[in-house]
Amino acid sequence: MPAVAQSGSTIRVRLADGFDFPVGKPDADGFYKARGYWPNGHLGEDWNGRGGGDTDLGAPIYSIGRGVVIFSQNIGVGWGNCILVRHIFREADGKVAMVDSLYGHLHERKVKLHDLVEKGQLVGTMGGNNGMYPVHLHLEVRKNLQIGMNRSSFARDSSNYYSPTAFINARRVLPSSMQKYSVPVNNFAPYGRALADTNSDGSSTASVDVPAFKGGSGTGKDDSKQEDDFWSRLKAKMRNGQTTDATDEKR
Repeated sequence: MPAVAQSGSTIRVRLADGFDFPVGKPDADGFYKARGYWPNGHLGEDWNGRGGGDTDLGAPIYSIGRGVVIFSQNIGVGWGNCILVRHIFREADGKVAMVDSLYGHLHERKVKLHDLVEKGQLVGTMGGNNGMYPVHLHLEVRKNLQIGMNRSSFARDSSNYYSPTAFINARRVLPSSMQKYSVPVNNFAPYGRALADTNSDGSSTASVDVPAFKGGSGTGKDDSKQEDDFWSRLKAKMRNGQTTDATDEKR
């Protein structure tokens, strides 16, 4: 369901009523985590099908919760097809918060910029960045709404990121209503450019009111070499059948 960006670069979105896993909905049935989250290391989770090899190519990828698409592009390099969805939700203490979920290395993107999506809605299909990696989904959940596709500009720790499985398991069911809230969009820089008031498509936009955030920034480094080394190790690990339980919070 498409939405038009409102004045001030916001879109009205209902609160998420809970979060589910992005594969094998709702409990990641048929999938496992080949690689988990840890601060200053891997900033998300890599999900694979239990069929082995690249048998999960084209498997459906679902939005973990209700939200609005704030990025949908193929930027190549180590990312390939990527989608970012912004979610607004009410925490157990009553506070309204926002997070971004990232779905990386997709074979196909099924939603476009500023689409409104529901929990469990198809947003893409599983890929491997055109053969660069073994087929899998890279999932991230970000606290910092300004990261976008520029991870190297931000601290690689839990000041900016959630462990996706821990985040989802703690918020499977949340209170919601028909009320809509203004969600900021277009508030991060395009890939490879300095943070500025620019749209996801690279054009300029007016400044927006982003919720106050006390996360770390400016301390990240380019991790492309680390990723290359990792994938050579992961291929061997996958061949040996080393996995983690899908919905348990493990590294």
